[in-house]
Amino acid sequence: MASTAPTAPPAAAAAAPAKKTPPKSMKYIIGGASGMGATLCVQPLDLIKNRMQISGAGSGKKEFRNSFHCIQTVISREGPLALYQGISAALLRQATYTTGRLGMYTTLNEEYRDRFQRDPNVIASMAMGTIAGAVGAFIGTPAEVALVRMTSDGRLPVAERRNYSNVFNALVRMTREEGLTALWRGCVPTMGRAMVVNMTQLASYSQFKTYFRTGPLKMDEGIKLHFCASMLSGLLTTIASMPLDIAKTRIQNMKTINGKPEYRGTIDVLLRVIRQEGVFSLWKGFTPYYFRLGPHTVLTFILMEQLNQGFNKYVLGVEKSGSGL
Repeated sequence: MASTAPTAPPAAAAAAPAKKTPPKSMKYIIGGASGMGATLCVQPLDLIKNRMQISGAGSGKKEFRNSFHCIQTVISREGPLALYQGISAALLRQATYTTGRLGMYTTLNEEYRDRFQRDPNVIASMAMGTIAGAVGAFIGTPAEVALVRMTSDGRLPVAERRNYSNVFNALVRMTREEGLTALWRGCVPTMGRAMVVNMTQLASYSQFKTYFRTGPLKMDEGIKLHFCASMLSGLLTTIASMPLDIAKTRIQNMKTINGKPEYRGTIDVLLRVIRQEGVFSLWKGFTPYYFRLGPHTVLTFILMEQLNQGFNKYVLGVEKSGSGL
């Protein structure tokens, strides 16, 4: 009587197909590319925001009546191309800061989903945003310092202008003239601002997106969903981060006179602004800041979502929507 051996299970049934996911490096590349694309559209608003935040420093005398007066003044004095002053620094900032923060956040977000098999709650999203913001800000501070100085240079008297030709010239001259540590001037308020921005922006974007998708509106994944979530996220972020942004801008633009810096630190800036210019001056430049941050948030997230979908579809061959946020 012939013996019968047990039938081995088919190889296909023995092992489930491996899940295709983008390499971690692509999360950083896509994050940086998204930020750089958005910056090309909103750089003039960033310049106006910086000019208005520096206006009135020390004396309390306002240089500009409002955002539109600031735009008119810059164009009449320096020409329309001056609105793109510092664009090389702005792009380098995105290539460092945004690459780091969005890459880190999407990585942490997907790790959370894989481990707990659910969307992150508000606390988890805020914690991940804070970590991502701190990492990105430290990497991006040198480009941030160059950006603030280059966008502010045109308001100075001709004899006092730094006249950096581009971001690399700015970084080299700052290192040579002021020392290597000058590249990280204002690092603490920059990281503080970035932690607040990312805690608010990334966490609220994730939560708004989840609410619009699963709540009463039942919105489908797509540009409409990304637009609504990112506009609300941008508004909350503007309100929360503006005081720290003013402190960062003034510290990075300050000059050292007779070996003594103009400000001792973030708290000193905030107290002096309140005392000399009024408490609401902590939100000076709110309009250009929001109209810069709002569209920048929208464009960054929409570009990131589209780039991720394109990579998943055309490179990995999978129909997966979303960026992992």
